[in-house]
Amino acid sequence: MTLAEAAARADELAQAGEVRALADLRAQWDEEIEAAARDADYRIRAQAYRAVGQFRFRQKLELLRRGLEDESPACRGSALLSLELLSREAPGAVNTMRPLLHELASHDGNAAVRRLAVMSLKNGSPQSDTIRLLAGLADTDEEDRELRQAAQRVAALLTKKSRER
Repeated sequence: MTLAEAAARADELAQAGEVRALADLRAQWDEEIEAAARDADYRIRAQAYRAVGQFRFRQKLELLRRGLEDESPACRGSALLSLELLSREAPGAVNTMRPLLHELASHDGNAAVRRLAVMSLKNGSPQSDTIRLLAGLADTDEEDRELRQAAQRVAALLTKKSRER
């Protein structure tokens, strides 16, 4: 079984709520994910960062941080997808990486990475600095339309969350 196949199986197990089988699969693939994240080939690193989310590997947040700082946009994007998935249940993962997510959303050279960073921020706590950043991105004509729309949606969602508190 390849890492991609194991990650797909882990995602199936997680969605089915098969906690024990997922834990066994994590134990089996733990070292392989770590090794793949250090590979010279960006495609293998990207698969490793994506696998962290598919395996629901909350213990690998530091590995995801490395992925967010990777030179490859594919790796940064994969790490963001995993971070978004891991933060759906609880905002802690996004909250710990908020400054890095702000930087990616504002200044990353890849438009898709910027949009993924914005989408990840939706799962965090509704902090005023994030809402201001997103509102600023939504209001500037210098950004691409898709980024502006995503920022506007997430800013509105976080504003609503902050009012519900």
